[in-house]
Amino acid sequence: MTIAEPKRAVIVGTSGRVGRAIHRAIANRYAVTGLDRTPCSIVDHLVDVCDTVSLTRVFEGAHVVFHVASLHAPHVGVAPDSEFARVNIDGARSVIRACRQAGVPKLVYTSTTALYGSASSDPDRCVWLDEASPPEPKTVYHRTKLEAEHMLEAEADGALKVTVLRMSGCFPEPAPLMAAYRLHRGIDARDVAAAHRMAAEVDGDPFQRFIVSGHVPFLREDQEALKTRADEVIRLRDPETAALFDRQKWALPKRIDRVYSPEAAERALGWRSRYGPREVLRQYEDMSPEVLPPSHAAQITARLDP
Repeated sequence: MTIAEPKRAVIVGTSGRVGRAIHRAIANRYAVTGLDRTPCSIVDHLVDVCDTVSLTRVFEGAHVVFHVASLHAPHVGVAPDSEFARVNIDGARSVIRACRQAGVPKLVYTSTTALYGSASSDPDRCVWLDEASPPEPKTVYHRTKLEAEHMLEAEADGALKVTVLRMSGCFPEPAPLMAAYRLHRGIDARDVAAAHRMAAEVDGDPFQRFIVSGHVPFLREDQEALKTRADEVIRLRDPETAALFDRQKWALPKRIDRVYSPEAAERALGWRSRYGPREVLRQYEDMSPEVLPPSHAAQITARLDP
């Protein structure tokens, strides 16, 4: 009996946090090729994201391309706006062209909930954000990611299906902050990777867009209470997390200003985040570098929005 060759997948931006997580998540299902301009043990080709010729050569025979490479929030104020445009917009254009030329049928693009920008704030209630919420970008990072999304949406068709995943924050935070964020605006990189894998495997419309964030225990009717009495709402809707905070002598948040709703992704992709507040505590107790100690919260005087 002949054993079928595994399908090929290419990850553009393999050396970053999300790229590495995607590689781990799909390595037992695909023959994976990693691209990046930064060397890494799982980077097979050093390629700039705007090098369409090299991208096309590597994309040949691929069943799916994951486009993760971009400049993001920590680069704001460090990299010039022109470099944001080159990497985030021109890079996406190069990936699209290479997919077309190589005959790749599926592209999964990593975007960000940060592009909601000013839409994430309301003085009177917690804002409930989903795929229908209009973005209000504030920084060059937000603007360039949104422009890339628009480009991808315009290009998607039956020959090249595109799924955009707007992920919430998954970088290291002080443990109590990270645990609380997993309820409404944060996610584990492993859950992000699982959403990418499932987006590659689920068929659907030529263009799809989903928010991927931690599973939300709240209801839309909680929006006003979350703005001023979030601790009470958490105790009502998620007593397990409330008990976890109590045991650690961590204070529950009094205010929650936004919820990134993953409901559409949960329905369409059959995906749901697995690594919530309890996992944050486990990693904290294991001294994982993914979770900062609670004492770091006092040291963070200005943090970048995910």
